[in-house]
Amino acid sequence: MTHSREAPLLDHVSIQVTDVNAAAAFYLRVLAPVGVREAMRFDREGQPVVGLCGPDGQPRFWLGPAGTSADREVHLAFTAPSRNAVDDVHQAAVAAGAQILHAPRIWPEYHPGYYGVFVRDLDGNNVEAVHHQAP
Repeated sequence: MTHSREAPLLDHVSIQVTDVNAAAAFYLRVLAPVGVREAMRFDREGQPVVGLCGPDGQPRFWLGPAGTSADREVHLAFTAPSRNAVDDVHQAAVAAGAQILHAPRIWPEYHPGYYGVFVRDLDGNNVEAVHHQAP
């Protein structure tokens, strides 16, 4: 994806909530004045996952089901300038002894050019580096 300006540091953030539909309705109502709207919705294991966006139309704030655990990990996705940078994040995480949740690969369920790696940080959060390449 080519941008006329530098890409943002954070690509997207995801939080886990007890009721995805209620949380989506809340955020859509409260943040409507700043242009927040629903960009996409899908089911994962019978539970809804909702991606909200701003004026650019890119889902950058995600709501997912909390499940039964009291521990709710935060998911932070950082923008990578290339697939090589995603691979470099993976190598650095391995060298640091981090738990690798998902090795770098294409995630076609998100979109055809979505290439990301997912690692666990020291506090149990799900940290991702992602590069978006237009198909």
